[in-house]
Amino acid sequence: MIKGNSGIRKADIIDRRMFIIGAAKIIILGGIITRLFSLQITENKKYLTLSDKNRIREWKLPPIRGNIVDYFGNVIAGNLKVYQLHIIPEQVENFNYLLSRLKFILELSDKKILDILKSKKKLKPWESIIVSENLSWENFIKINNYLYDLVGVKPVMTISRNYPFKEVYTHVLGYVNEPNNEDILQNEIIKERFVPGMKVGKLNLEKRLENQLIGTNDIQRYEVNAYGKRVNQLNYQKGEPGSKIRLTIDTEVQKLAARLLNDKAGSISVMDIYTGHILAMHSSPSYDPNLFLFGISNDQWELIRNNPLKPLINKTLSGLYSPGSTIKPIVALSALENNIITPNFKVRCTGKIELYGQTFHCWKEKGHGLVNLKEAMKQSCDTYFYEIARILGVDRLKITAEKFGLGKKVLPELFDNEKKGLFPNTKWKKNNLGKGWVLGETLITGIGQGYIQTTPLQLCLMTALIANGGNKIEPKIIVDNKPSSYLDLKRNFEVQKLTNAEFKLVKNQKNLEIVQKAMFSSTNEIGGTSYRSRIDDPKYQFVGKTGTAQVKRISKRERELDLKIDQIPYNDRDHALYVAYGPHVNPRYALSIIVEHGGSGSKAAAPMAKELFKLIIDREELRDKQSNFEEINI
Repeated sequence: MIKGNSGIRKADIIDRRMFIIGAAKIIILGGIITRLFSLQITENKKYLTLSDKNRIREWKLPPIRGNIVDYFGNVIAGNLKVYQLHIIPEQVENFNYLLSRLKFILELSDKKILDILKSKKKLKPWESIIVSENLSWENFIKINNYLYDLVGVKPVMTISRNYPFKEVYTHVLGYVNEPNNEDILQNEIIKERFVPGMKVGKLNLEKRLENQLIGTNDIQRYEVNAYGKRVNQLNYQKGEPGSKIRLTIDTEVQKLAARLLNDKAGSISVMDIYTGHILAMHSSPSYDPNLFLFGISNDQWELIRNNPLKPLINKTLSGLYSPGSTIKPIVALSALENNIITPNFKVRCTGKIELYGQTFHCWKEKGHGLVNLKEAMKQSCDTYFYEIARILGVDRLKITAEKFGLGKKVLPELFDNEKKGLFPNTKWKKNNLGKGWVLGETLITGIGQGYIQTTPLQLCLMTALIANGGNKIEPKIIVDNKPSSYLDLKRNFEVQKLTNAEFKLVKNQKNLEIVQKAMFSSTNEIGGTSYRSRIDDPKYQFVGKTGTAQVKRISKRERELDLKIDQIPYNDRDHALYVAYGPHVNPRYALSIIVEHGGSGSKAAAPMAKELFKLIIDREELRDKQSNFEEINI
C-alpha cells in the first residue's frame, strides 16, 4: 500500500516536472517569437539604420571658408588651391612598407614618420591621415607617378586660406589654424563640421565671424564590405561655402597706413565722421598670417615673439597710451560746456606753475606769455590747460570725455582683444587705489598725462565726434547686410541730429565751434604746432591737434640738458600723437596717428596726415560710387 502510494507520488512529481518544463519551453519560445517580432517588425527601422551605418561610410572634406573683401570687393582673406597627401588606413595592406616608400619618395624625417603613427592611433581606420597639407607641385606629381605602389594613399587637390596682402590686414583679420579641443567644445558648428585638416578662426574677425565664414562640408558616401573595405561610391554631396563678408576698409588707404608706419611701432585709424565707417585700421609692426596656415616654424615664431616692437599686440585696439595734448580739445569743450571759461579767458604762462610745493612745467621752457583759448590750443600751452582743468575738476571732465568715446570700447562685439582704456576721476581712485584724489592729478589729467589711458581708435572716434558737430555715430568695420548709399546715410544722420535729443553730445553748439576754430589755428596758422604739416589747398585742408605723451618722468637734469630725440634712448622717448579731421570745409573724415617713441607729434605724426588726407579725399568719388554696391561678385 505504501509502495503503491509512493509510485503514485513519483508519477505526480514527474507529471508536474514535465508540465513545468513544457510551460517553460512555451514561455521561452513565446519570448523568442516576441523578440523576433520586435526585431523584425517593431525595431526593424532601428536595426536597419544601424546596419546601414555599418555598411555606409562618410568621408567629409574641410568646408570652404567665405571670402572677406574690402569696400571695393577686393579679396583680403580668400582661398588658394593647394595639394595635399592623405593616407586612408583601412585601405593600407602593409603600413610599415607604405611609410618606408613615402619616406623615400618625399624625404620625410623620422619625426614626421612618428607623427603619422601617432595620428593613426588616434583616428578611426576609415578616417584619413594628412601627411602634408601643402604638398609642392613637384611632389604631387611624384606621388601620382608612384600611386601603383602606394595603396591607401590619396593625393587631394583642395583649398586653403590665403591672405594676399600679408601684414597689411593681420590685426584686422587675424588668422586661421587647426581647432583645438576648446574650439570644438565651445562651438557646436565647428564640432559638427570638424574633419582633420579643417581650419578655424583664431583671432580677430576670422574668429568672431566663424559661424558665418565656416561653410558646410563636401561629403562623399561609400559602401564598405564586412572587412571595412570600400566597395562602392554611393553619392557625393557638394557643400556650401561660407558667407562673404564685406568690410568698410579701403585697401589703398590701409596700405598707405602700413607704408607710413613701416619699421615703426604705432597705429593709424581713419573713420567717416557721419557713417562711422572705418576706412583704415592698421597696427604696426605686423606679421604675415600666412605663416600660421601650415604650421609656423619655431624660428619664425621666436622672431615674431621676441621682436621688441611687439607685432603680436594690436596697438589700435589694445595699445593703451596717454593721449597727451590731443585731449586738450575735450578739456576746452568741457570747460566751455560747464561755463567755467569763455573764449577770452586768459592765463599768463611763464613756463611753469607752482602748486603746494610741486612744479608743473609747460613744454615751452620760457612760457607763452598771456594766452586765450585759441592761442593756448594753437601753441598747445600746458599752463593754460593746467589752469582750466584745476577750475573745472576731473569729475566734470570725465563726463565730457566719456560722451566723446573715451574710456569705452569702440568695437567690442568684433574684437576680443580690445581694451576700454581709462578716464579717471575721484571715485575711481578711491575705489581702485584706496586713496583720495589730489589736485595735482587734475592738472596733469588736463594735459593728457597721469592715470588716463586711451586707445588710438578711441582718439579717432573722439575726433570724428568733434568734427561732426558733437553727434553720436556708431563705428562700423562691416558693411550692413542692406547697404545704403552715402547720401542716404548722411541724410539719416541729419534727421537724427534734428529729431533725436539723445543724438546730441553738447549743450551748446557754439562751444564746439569755438574748439573747432582753435584746432584750425593749431594746424593752419603761423605758430601752430602742426603748421609745417598743413595743406593750403582747400580741397585737402585739414584741422588737427598734436600730442606728445611722456613715457617717463623727466628729471631736472634731463630738462636742463634739453636733449635731442636721437640723444635719448629709444624706450625713454615720448610717444608722438596726432588727431585730425578734414577737409576743413564740409569735413568728412577723422584720423588718429600714434608713433611709439616718436618724440613729438608735430615732427613724427602730423606729417603723415598730409599723405593720408590727399589719398582719402582723392578716392572719395570712387568710394561713393561703391556705397550702394549690394552684390560684389568675386
